[in-house]
Amino acid sequence: MEDWQFQLFSELSAQRLYQILKLRQDVFVLEQSCLYADLDQLDQQSAHVSLIDEENDELLAYCRILPAGLIYEDVAIGRVVVSQGARNKGIAKKLMKKTIAFVESEMHASAITVSAQSHLQGFYQSLGFLVISEPYDEDGIEHITMRLIFN
Repeated sequence: MEDWQFQLFSELSAQRLYQILKLRQDVFVLEQSCLYADLDQLDQQSAHVSLIDEENDELLAYCRILPAGLIYEDVAIGRVVVSQGARNKGIAKKLMKKTIAFVESEMHASAITVSAQSHLQGFYQSLGFLVISEPYDEDGIEHITMRLIFN
């Protein structure tokens, strides 16, 4: 059974934090061969969204929500990641839809900004995000800034 968790940094157990950091390292550093400082002092100020497979307490998907003003004028969503074994099952879209709904209803935000890898432009556009920047290099990977405005 799937368990969606929305937690502040202070609410994360040591085990869950370890799972989050390991998943981010496995995908962003090792799989994507991208050397960057994942521990950027922003986790402590962010909300964390996790999808847990309750049967074996496995972290399937994760993202973080950064408050407005921390890196963008808007609320931001970052570190969006799905474990290798959970891919191609629609989990990334479910993760983003649940996160967007949380930001709109619980944080009462008017917009969300993301720094998206350029090859994921279509994915984010399918969720209502619009491109608001030219492509740029972030840690050796081409990115674009995208924004979703709530009506």
